[in-house]
Amino acid sequence: MSTPRVAVVTGAARGIGAATAHWLAARGDAVAVVDLDEAACAVVADEITAAGGKALAVGCDVTQADQVEAGIARIADELGPPVILVNNAGIIRDNLIFKMTEADWDAVMAVHLKGAFLMTKACQAYMTKEKYGRIVNLSSSSAQGNRGQANYSAAKAGLQGFTKTLAIELGKFGVTANAVAPGFIQTEMTAATAERIGMPFADFITFSASQIPVQRVGQPADIAATIAFLTSEDAGFVSGQVIYVAGGPLD
Repeated sequence: MSTPRVAVVTGAARGIGAATAHWLAARGDAVAVVDLDEAACAVVADEITAAGGKALAVGCDVTQADQVEAGIARIADELGPPVILVNNAGIIRDNLIFKMTEADWDAVMAVHLKGAFLMTKACQAYMTKEKYGRIVNLSSSSAQGNRGQANYSAAKAGLQGFTKTLAIELGKFGVTANAVAPGFIQTEMTAATAERIGMPFADFITFSASQIPVQRVGQPADIAATIAFLTSEDAGFVSGQVIYVAGGPLD
């Protein structure tokens, strides 16, 4: 069991982020539910509170330094020092490289990479002071390459390098940094991918499951469980790692 801490989860209004926020709150952490739309965050925060947990809804664009700094300062003031950070916020702007626009590229890089950078920079100040911290960045199996996702794949691969560097720089302060790389997870994002390729989502799930050794697609809770371990005190000797949670081995 871990001592209750203050956790920040970005992209937490739905999907993997919401599942993670619920999981961390259930073990006793106070959770800041961060997403672009504070009203959407409030839904998750209210669910956590109704279940007996402690949560704060925070509307924040992670690509904007002033919003990040204000959001983290508010979290520290209302909940306490944020020493657990889950950088989950992400978007997709899928297209083949010859169709991909500069705006598609920049938007994905900004949310995934700049967002993780700004959130980490703001939170590490509290972690290093407290001599304790847990950072988990959401990568993806797409980091190994995926047709139609040059921007997303590059961003998710970049997060792996970012993670390893954080582990090296922050380890002496009692801060660990790891990345979780999900395979196919049934979320609104994978539904959007199915729509892009012109396949009914149910068929997309069935096909994808047939390609996975455990013969099913992942659920947000599968990722939340792994994040929960990596953000626990028990994971203090695990740092700089990329853990693929994909239902089987990936080359």
